[in-house]
Amino acid sequence: MLRKPAAFKVSPDTHAMGTMHNLIKRIVVLTGLSASALYGSVKADEPTQLFWGDMHLHTSYSFDAFLSQNYSATPDTAYRWAKGQPVIHPYTHAKVRIDTPLDFLVVSDHAEGLGVMRAIVNETDQLNTELPISQSIKRWFAKQHIRYKVSVNEGMDIFNELLPIQALNSEDDADPVQDPANIAPEPVLGDLNQTRETAWHEIIDAAERHYQPGTFTSFIGWEWSSTPTGANLHRVVVSPNGSKQAKQYLPFGSDQSQYPEELWRWLDETSERTGSEFIAIPHNSNVSKGYMFAETTLRGEPIDTQYARTRMRWEPLVEMTQIKGDSETHSQLSPMDPFADFENYPFYLQADPEAYRVAKGDYVRSGLRAGLEIGEKIGMNPYKFGLIGSTDSHTGISSAEEGNFWGKFAHDSIPEGKRKNTVIGGTKATGWNMSASGLAAVWAEENTRESLFAAFKRREVYATTGPRIQVRVFAGWSFPKHAIDAENIAELGYSHGVPMGGDLTRPQASDKSIQLLIRAVKDPKGANLDRVQVVKSWLDEGGHSHEQIFNVAWSGQRSLDNRGQLPPVGDTVDRETGLYTNTLGSIELSTLWQDPGFDMNQRAFYYVRVLQIPTPRHSLYDAVAAKEINHGRVQIPSEGPAIIQERAYTSPIWYTP
Repeated sequence: MLRKPAAFKVSPDTHAMGTMHNLIKRIVVLTGLSASALYGSVKADEPTQLFWGDMHLHTSYSFDAFLSQNYSATPDTAYRWAKGQPVIHPYTHAKVRIDTPLDFLVVSDHAEGLGVMRAIVNETDQLNTELPISQSIKRWFAKQHIRYKVSVNEGMDIFNELLPIQALNSEDDADPVQDPANIAPEPVLGDLNQTRETAWHEIIDAAERHYQPGTFTSFIGWEWSSTPTGANLHRVVVSPNGSKQAKQYLPFGSDQSQYPEELWRWLDETSERTGSEFIAIPHNSNVSKGYMFAETTLRGEPIDTQYARTRMRWEPLVEMTQIKGDSETHSQLSPMDPFADFENYPFYLQADPEAYRVAKGDYVRSGLRAGLEIGEKIGMNPYKFGLIGSTDSHTGISSAEEGNFWGKFAHDSIPEGKRKNTVIGGTKATGWNMSASGLAAVWAEENTRESLFAAFKRREVYATTGPRIQVRVFAGWSFPKHAIDAENIAELGYSHGVPMGGDLTRPQASDKSIQLLIRAVKDPKGANLDRVQVVKSWLDEGGHSHEQIFNVAWSGQRSLDNRGQLPPVGDTVDRETGLYTNTLGSIELSTLWQDPGFDMNQRAFYYVRVLQIPTPRHSLYDAVAAKEINHGRVQIPSEGPAIIQERAYTSPIWYTP
């Protein structure tokens, strides 16, 4: 028996339903089948195909992953999980498996102490450099201390000892690297490079074994983990090259320099020396204490064209969403956005507690706006980046699925462990503060290192918080009117405009206004779509940025009010069972939207945000699972909501007069 179909809405306007494409869409609605089940979400002959991956994953080779009881998940484990093979969880020792395999993966273990904790405990370290007798004794005791703490599962004590403390200088724009509190840990273990090199080569070899061009792509990468006085400035470095180039260098770490400019200099020099290509991807700007997208450099110097050019050369992407929260925006920065404050994570990465303060430099939307303002002043935008999601999981398991989420660390992978262990330093964060997020979606010609990397560079990528929502967006001046109903929407988009991540300049005709051609399709295994929104920012005559959010396509028979707001889609989630239905929302939403306030003299950017209908958060699934041990009650954790509206964020498209 067929269920009552969900309402289907192409756009706020009424469109003829005479094409074969629309006939198929009607069949989709009436049968409840997914769009991809009938005709495939992406046609095989389209100019680009959609590939899904995680660009930020840690294994037991990362010091903090190992200290948090991930003793066994290696890069091989990570790749096998990503390919859809069953693996053994490093903490529970249960057989686990991803619901939907990935197309690509970056194993990005921390450069700092790469493989060292693992090697010390397994007694395979190569810490044999000669030291003065007093230092040799210190090293021996340090190794014994590490082995003991790990043997009693108290490795997080060591991790917390290594965390920074908050700044002593209270000035907002002070250089945190030069702060008196920013003291590097004593290098009691001596020279780590031989042990790091062994680990690095093992990571490279695993990536080479698992690379299957056209089927699965394994990238070589690492994380540079600069955190002066608790300000997260971390970057994941990714290379499309293989072992020939990668074995000519050791990953650059924040123990060599905490300044991003020094990382970029190293990337430049290493590229010249080895022929390697790189990009660096900032993440968790939400806990950067305002430094990630600041109006000055980390040293407090004005941003000039050289800085902007260098940053954009190496950092074409930013990780928008991950396990440690969502970095799109905050209600204090976007008070008119009812969907701000999504998966907030107000906890700094430091040993001592410090109250969270919202800063413009912490969030992606305000960072993009700052880029417009700086670009107007100096002629170059330093914050012109595309958007991706990734997990930052430290379990070796890339789990961004709410119902199949295995935590940030190994020890918080089960409900019982969510509050038992201090997750990070002096914070009050628990495993339920963590978000089951995110994924990187890439429009590329084929699933190879070269093709995907080219898409990274041109920013034809987008982020989701976990679901495989398919989104196309193109910007142009005059798309065909039938474009939203066309099967060849990609062909029309590329021939009449630019894709996400692209640029538009002043049109020849003075009466033109920017158009966005948008199509979003639900995750074939997931929830229906609530709405499609366009987020716009522009500069006024004084060089100040503004933002506005437009609801441009939605499900059901709802109508916009006089402020352009749309009523909620509804909620079918059963808080007692963790089940929901797709009787709300749409399978697909499409529109050809024209900016009603376009001014060709104003710099602007546009990105698309797609929202699902409400679904259960991982914390609700945990509460339902624990019902029997909680006297028959579903005790929803206070750290997060019971439900969530998952979403996709496309890379912006910029307009420059």
